[in-house]
Amino acid sequence: MQVIALKQFGGPEVLMLAEMPQPIPGADQLLVHVKACALNRADLLQRRGKYPPPAGESTTLGLEIAGQIVGMGANVSGFGVGEKVFGLVGGGGYAEYCLLDQGMAMQIPENFTYAQAAAIPEAFLTAQEALFSLGQLCHHETVLIHAGGSGVGSAALQLASQVNAKVYTTTSTVEKFDRIKEFANPTIINYKQQDIATEIMRLTDNRGVNVIIDFIGASYLKEHLQILQDAGRLVLVGLMGGHETQIDLNTVHKKRLQIKGLTMRARPLGEKRLLTKHFKERWLPLFSQAILQPVIDSIFPFQDVRLAHEYMEKNLNVGKIILSLE
Repeated sequence: MQVIALKQFGGPEVLMLAEMPQPIPGADQLLVHVKACALNRADLLQRRGKYPPPAGESTTLGLEIAGQIVGMGANVSGFGVGEKVFGLVGGGGYAEYCLLDQGMAMQIPENFTYAQAAAIPEAFLTAQEALFSLGQLCHHETVLIHAGGSGVGSAALQLASQVNAKVYTTTSTVEKFDRIKEFANPTIINYKQQDIATEIMRLTDNRGVNVIIDFIGASYLKEHLQILQDAGRLVLVGLMGGHETQIDLNTVHKKRLQIKGLTMRARPLGEKRLLTKHFKERWLPLFSQAILQPVIDSIFPFQDVRLAHEYMEKNLNVGKIILSLE
């Protein structure tokens, strides 16, 4: 089978088409003929040698897939050959065939394309966990979701609106502002033209927000602690602004703040199965009803993976970037 392999660690130029043996499913795994897979920031880090896969996972890039079942292990039940599925994987998504744990597999919503399905798993599962499991976002609370044009950001904006939260988000261009308004209705702050903390306090009459979904990390931690309300929750999903900083713990102590970290890939399989089960029950039906939608920025042919990575690194996308194998 064809896969996207790494000649070495580095920039997009190290990505190359290669041949590898087709994987053999374990007892609880599906063998999926991949029709589409999605890019994630984790792929860029792994390509640079900064984010190795967990032990036992494929070293091939790719964390979410959509395709058709062509084989399965002895313990698999509830799925059949030929069925269209999608889901989160620990690695191996940039390939013609990929293994998918049966507990992570979901049926593709009716009338959805493979590209649409591939745009769902990482973004919406991460958003669900960040907002509700860790952020404990409740009805009518306020939430600041950074990077509203990102995959996780675009998913989180939609999920937060389903609990009638007051949603604020950040973006950098008018083009992204307009695109976000097509699938969500948050109050948008242009972080290149406005100071985020000042705007949040102005917009909330100096009350601040209950929850922050943060992709930035160190460079904005002090401001985040200032704009959180008492008993506020900060959920760290990414560290694009660095991982080392100093803070005044007195603020955390007095305001009873919570700082929580979130990563998906290294979680035990049992935990990820439970997250998927909860998502299937609570949120997946809303896609068939067109209440929720995967946000796709662009679709690249599989062989143009270098161009796709270059595009993601420019931070121009709103929503997911997809590789198509159809």
